[in-house]
Amino acid sequence: MSGDHYFSASPSSPENLRRIRVQLAGRDVEVTTARGVFSPEHVDSGTGVLLANTPPPPASGHVLDLGSGWGPIALSIALESPHATVWAVDVNERALDLVRRNAEALGLANVNAALPDDVPDDVSFRTIRSNPPIRVGKHELHGLLERWIPRLDERSDAWLVVQRNLGSDSLQRWLAATFDDGYSVHRAATGRGFRVLKVRRHGSPRTEPLQLP
Repeated sequence: MSGDHYFSASPSSPENLRRIRVQLAGRDVEVTTARGVFSPEHVDSGTGVLLANTPPPPASGHVLDLGSGWGPIALSIALESPHATVWAVDVNERALDLVRRNAEALGLANVNAALPDDVPDDVSFRTIRSNPPIRVGKHELHGLLERWIPRLDERSDAWLVVQRNLGSDSLQRWLAATFDDGYSVHRAATGRGFRVLKVRRHGSPRTEPLQLP
């Protein structure tokens, strides 16, 4: 039996490429999935809840799908916002290859499938959308969010979907405690056993006292 997880960097299991029909951005499309990636049979319930409970993505600028899998979030954003630059970020090389295949098949030239370290440091994001890899463990998950949420543009939002019985409420408390200066955190929606958490970046933290005349 393979020891692969969907967060394995290079899955050793056979790909077993398959074509499935899904609905993305209100369109019926055909995509390619494979073994060794997250939810290869369909758009998983959490991602469905996220896509149904987030506003339309920005029309332009950089957008991040964090933990992209085969790409349902990134592809949906790219379909809705063809002038935005969509970054599909994952550690799983097979998942990134599938994102590239699917973007090409759908004629989406605005999708960049990239490993975390391959995203340029000077890129900031007008929104982050993520069904984060909860099963990597709390320490790794917190490190992931501490790395990417500060790369939000000012007055921009991150939207995270987390299953309630996998710690959504404790993650919300951690987010509020960690991002307590210049951010706000609240539960934006609930559905099918999932919470959608919204992290709003209001502005840069104040580093100097206000000088009065």
